[in-house]
Amino acid sequence: MPDSSRPLKIGTRGSVLALAQAHEARARLMAAHDLPIEAFEIVVIKTTGDRITDRPLKEIGGKGLFTREIEEALTEGGIDIAVHSMKDMPTLQPDGLIIDCLLPREDARDAFVSPTFASIADLPHGATVGSSSLRRRAQLAHVRPDLHLVEFRGNVQTRLKKLDDGVAVATFLAMAGLRRLDMLHVARSAIDPAEMLPAVAQGAIGIERRVDDHATAALLRPLNDAETTLRISAERAFLARLDGSCQTPIAGYAQLSGSELVLHGQILRSDGSEAIAGTRQGPVADGPAMARDLAEELLGKAGTGFFDHLA
Repeated sequence: MPDSSRPLKIGTRGSVLALAQAHEARARLMAAHDLPIEAFEIVVIKTTGDRITDRPLKEIGGKGLFTREIEEALTEGGIDIAVHSMKDMPTLQPDGLIIDCLLPREDARDAFVSPTFASIADLPHGATVGSSSLRRRAQLAHVRPDLHLVEFRGNVQTRLKKLDDGVAVATFLAMAGLRRLDMLHVARSAIDPAEMLPAVAQGAIGIERRVDDHATAALLRPLNDAETTLRISAERAFLARLDGSCQTPIAGYAQLSGSELVLHGQILRSDGSEAIAGTRQGPVADGPAMARDLAEELLGKAGTGFFDHLA
């Protein structure tokens, strides 16, 4: 067991939300093993995505922008575990690393945030909306091609300040992040997944470790949430077949209904001019297989050239 002389080192990004997630992981470990706070050390690691904030994500790389440096520290032994937002995670981990612990998933829906308007439907013609998410931008452009979309990078506080400064009249945040920051009052409304399908794994926290670190594996085992694991496994199988990255507008959302899993998936052209969606339902154990089948169906409907790198 870790103690004050040999604390378990928890690697995380330094944003307020990332730290809240690391603190949640630490609190769950403390409760599961009756350990004091001194048995843990939070290690903040700045990633490429954190350093470069003045350019769209699609111009500087894929999902690894927010994980690479943290995973390097984990591989080299500088930290013992890494706490990640699963929606930021590439579908493949580096050799020697594994994510086999998922905390209970929070609300996966997107939040509509605006100081003036209550919903997407209320936005006036030509209104300026800010978002750095290619998925959200494509989904919004698909239903409201009249809106003017601008880049909106930064943490929650930065984006809220941009709204206050009049850069845009509305933006989107994850309900999960607002809940974890105790900032639900910021959301004017939670958007029904039927209107805006969430990002794959949105609202889920994953804990990454070294494959050969069996002591840490034993520490993490009581924290893993079975339902979240089933849902995220299906969603990430869908994403993996689509080769999803920050340059690809993809949405996927799985729910459990008794012993069955229901998976909704969507792919969009980056400009929102076309959206293709589908659903699969079947036994929970078949989730990843259903997900891959759904991805194949959507790719077949899209045809060559819908996404050049998916053709």
